[in-house]
Amino acid sequence: MTLYVIGDVQGCADAFEALLEKMAFHPARDRLWLVGDLVNRGPASARVLRTIIELGRSAVCVLGNHDLHLLASAAGIRAPSAQDTFGDVLSARDRDTLIDWLRHRPLLHHDPAAARVLVHAGVPPIWTIPEAIVAAQEVETVLRNPDWQRSLAHMYGNAPTRWRANLARKDRQRFTINALTRMRFCGNKGGLDFDNTGPPGTQPRELVPWFDHPLRQHNGTHIVFGHWASLGVLRRADITACDSGCVWGSRLTAIPLEPAGKPIAVKCSGHR
Repeated sequence: MTLYVIGDVQGCADAFEALLEKMAFHPARDRLWLVGDLVNRGPASARVLRTIIELGRSAVCVLGNHDLHLLASAAGIRAPSAQDTFGDVLSARDRDTLIDWLRHRPLLHHDPAAARVLVHAGVPPIWTIPEAIVAAQEVETVLRNPDWQRSLAHMYGNAPTRWRANLARKDRQRFTINALTRMRFCGNKGGLDFDNTGPPGTQPRELVPWFDHPLRQHNGTHIVFGHWASLGVLRRADITACDSGCVWGSRLTAIPLEPAGKPIAVKCSGHR
């Protein structure tokens, strides 16, 4: 049995299916982690979702910012923009099945036995892992409720950028969504930055990648994430970053986590 993680698929179904074939992935034997952003900007979001659903319990997926944007569009909170390409999901005959499956995915998956966390963008340095789990579960609960559509009405916006225990519920949930699905750099006191998307070294001096922040409270847990295409594949003792820019015309990458192995990648034609 091998546990793999695959970076942001973003509707690139051809590359995703080619990568599964190259991996010789077998759902009865292997396990797959997906870092979110399953949909959008690529040409076949619905096909990607159906393929993952067919993998059953062998696949674990967390929600990314593009997945949440699809849910908000399905809920009527925000109309798709000209850049969005998930219309095939919204118009699908099995739309309700796809949307219901997606909104039941977690924001964060924790494997305590392996001291490993799967998340789309990262874990804020000021949070411990138990704190991150509690915050994620609050958002997951409202997404799984029958009136889930209303829970996304206040999702959009960059504020607040700093966590406080006494934040109002809507602000607390917005911070959680932004931190777990959009974060790259943080300020000196742990505040979130959303303006800088380049690789480490291109940011202003007062910012630092979240995983190198001196206030980081979750050392000892391996964080597996995507989201940061300009960072690319990065493997360290404490993190595995795996967004290799498929939708930008680069590659889609699978990384064997357990047992550790060499990355497996396929070329992508790019669609963004």
